[in-house]
Amino acid sequence: MEKIGFREHESQTQPKSAAFAERFGAFLVEKGHLNDLSLRRAQRAHVQSGERFDLVLTRLGLLSESELASAFSTYLGLPLMSSDELAHAVPFATELKREFLSGATIVPVRDEGGRVLLAMADPFNEEALAAVSFQLSRPVDRAVAARSDVMSAIKQNYAGENERDVPSRHGDDAATEAQASEEDVRHLEELASEAPIIRLVHDLIARAAEMGASDIHFEPRSDSLHARFRIDGILHTVEQLPPTVKAAVTSRIKIMARLNIAERRLPQDGRITATVQGRKIDLRVSTIPTIGGESVVLRLLDRSQVQLDFAKLGFDDERRAKFIETLRQPNGIILVTGPTGSGKTTTLYTALSLLNNTERKTFTVEDPVEYEVAGVNQIQVQPKIGLTFGNTLRSILRQDPDIVMVGEIRDLETAQVSIQASLTGHLVLSTVHTNSAAATVARLLDMGVENYLLASTLKGVLAQRLVRTLCQNCAAPTEPTPVLIDSLKSAGVAHDAANWAAHLRKPIGCNACRQTGFRGRTMVSELLVLNSHIQESILGDTTERRIEEVARASGMISMFEDGLGKVLGGETTLDEVIRVTRMG
Repeated sequence: MEKIGFREHESQTQPKSAAFAERFGAFLVEKGHLNDLSLRRAQRAHVQSGERFDLVLTRLGLLSESELASAFSTYLGLPLMSSDELAHAVPFATELKREFLSGATIVPVRDEGGRVLLAMADPFNEEALAAVSFQLSRPVDRAVAARSDVMSAIKQNYAGENERDVPSRHGDDAATEAQASEEDVRHLEELASEAPIIRLVHDLIARAAEMGASDIHFEPRSDSLHARFRIDGILHTVEQLPPTVKAAVTSRIKIMARLNIAERRLPQDGRITATVQGRKIDLRVSTIPTIGGESVVLRLLDRSQVQLDFAKLGFDDERRAKFIETLRQPNGIILVTGPTGSGKTTTLYTALSLLNNTERKTFTVEDPVEYEVAGVNQIQVQPKIGLTFGNTLRSILRQDPDIVMVGEIRDLETAQVSIQASLTGHLVLSTVHTNSAAATVARLLDMGVENYLLASTLKGVLAQRLVRTLCQNCAAPTEPTPVLIDSLKSAGVAHDAANWAAHLRKPIGCNACRQTGFRGRTMVSELLVLNSHIQESILGDTTERRIEEVARASGMISMFEDGLGKVLGGETTLDEVIRVTRMG
């Protein structure tokens, strides 16, 4: 058993010291309690706050109270007391006061052979040990226990001065429930306002921005809270936080987004503006209840990283020229299509930046407004008050616009108003969620749009995806695989083994790309520009396959073929192209 006079190195007995943080931190990593990244974060917070290193660990949510007690037990060679053992503790009610025990977070467990075993949440508290030994007039040995277990044992065995055994029964159930709800909200606010939680959330946002992540996912599990970053379209787990911080982290994000922290049954959406290393970053916040708790996703919109340039987005010279020519039309509808996260909005903003000038009046209707554009009148829809895409678009047309960007055509109403706007001399830009350019035409017809109206107003459809680009630091030359050769032959690319071998590359992995072999993304696309043949097809045989056949005969290059060109140019790999196009 541990004796009161026990002392070892300064680094072991002074939790506020840098030496303790270094040695105990290394022990935690060695035993698998922490990873290197979490340790560095805790040590940085320890230095900045001046708080004890062990307290920093629990307040940051890196270790639970029980995990810390177990670690202390192994690190110091002390017995670990369970909640069951503490439940049978022998009280010294006449000698020791509850207030003293609670303040020191200690509780006597048993008296054996004239020595008292003392369970401690803080086994470094020498003053408390000496005080108990003096008060009981006998030697004291120390053991370790979780703070919550110690406090429960104190509450069970030592009565407080103002405690009541029977709770008040005044008031009806509704009042009691309302009071409990208010107490829950206050508790959540207190948790979210604690400095470690504030630092934790800010640290994750800052890291996500530094790593170029597009989204932060907080996913509640029964035994943890997973924090994951979506980088270059792929999710990476960066933290596994203890379940004790789930409510605090969610509440902190809700407070930042000005959402209702008491509402945990319904989805909520909000927005946060943060500054990271001098850069202004907008975050779109979405919460939704799950069986494990509230799932929270933050979409990062870093204005400084957005490059509104068609060449930098991934357009080749020919496709860029055709798309810009289509945008120069005085009226009509131009659509960009693809799944969520395929870069549609960035393409539309790039088109707006090209078209926007003092001679034109431009409106956008978005959900939400992602980037502010100087000189453009931007409106965010609010369906709850009737400000829908369709209603807002009708009102905009009375404002004499030249160009209108509609965030998304989701229903027949929005599609019809967009067509009406184009027929009256306006250029309308919008998005649709479909898999290909030809599928967009079929989708609008399925919505109920008249084929003759669509044929006369639709000017072009750009379908796109984002593929990861190879890391310039570590990509290595490679030989063409049989699958690639077959794909190139199917696409009509002449066999040129020497040229292919000179440009093809494969991913390796290095520190610059976090060992993934990829860094950044580029676009692969297909551009369907309507001509008389395609218009005739829309008016006659309107199947997706037929429209695509006519478009290909008119010179349209598919997304897969565009991707093959980027593979041959050494920008990406065939696997990446197949992953996003599901073709080949």
